[in-house]
Amino acid sequence: MRITGALLTAARATGDDGPPLTVLRREGRDAARHELSKGMYHKNDPGLIQRALNRLWDWLGDLLGSAAGATPGGGVGLTVIVLALLALAAALWWRLGTPRRTPQAPPALFDDSPRTAAQHRASAEAHAAQGHWNQAVQERMRALVRALEERALLDPRPGRTADEAAAEAARPMPGHAPRLTAAARDFDDVTYGGRQAGRAAYERLAALDADLEQTRPDLAAASAPAWERPV
Repeated sequence: MRITGALLTAARATGDDGPPLTVLRREGRDAARHELSKGMYHKNDPGLIQRALNRLWDWLGDLLGSAAGATPGGGVGLTVIVLALLALAAALWWRLGTPRRTPQAPPALFDDSPRTAAQHRASAEAHAAQGHWNQAVQERMRALVRALEERALLDPRPGRTADEAAAEAARPMPGHAPRLTAAARDFDDVTYGGRQAGRAAYERLAALDADLEQTRPDLAAASAPAWERPV
């Protein structure tokens, strides 16, 4: 063996013709360490990344083993808990949508090509007929706000958001304030929040649009100071 040869060489180096010398424990350990440090013994050693991965898997294995031992039901109980946490994370993702890296301002209600309320309604109905509910909700909300502008209940203002339009429309139409707020939320959900609308959301918005057309505005409440308006 190479280590034994190294030890004998070290022993012979201490004398020429004298009797064999006993190799001390410390000298033997140093000779063995020197011999084992040679590259020929480490050709098949795992690399730095592999060693780190091995330690990571060992740590995870110990962690899961400890968790399974501390969890009622052992490994089965731990599996149930992990599945419950995954289901909770999926539910939160579905409810809150995909997280965005950077916050964005709410989108403007109208684009750069102004159209009449009737044109927005026609576009909304066309999208609804094809089952394109997101676009149908967007166009119906635009029709609703444009109709209020055409009735001079809202001042035409570029860059107005759905939330702003709902708050301003609630002044002359206080009885519809909760429905206006819900309509603005539906618009933001599909335009800004990445949600998918359905037939029910569009039908609620279309009914609100029709009801506002038949509602007589409360101009006194709209012109009153904020602290005198009905809550």
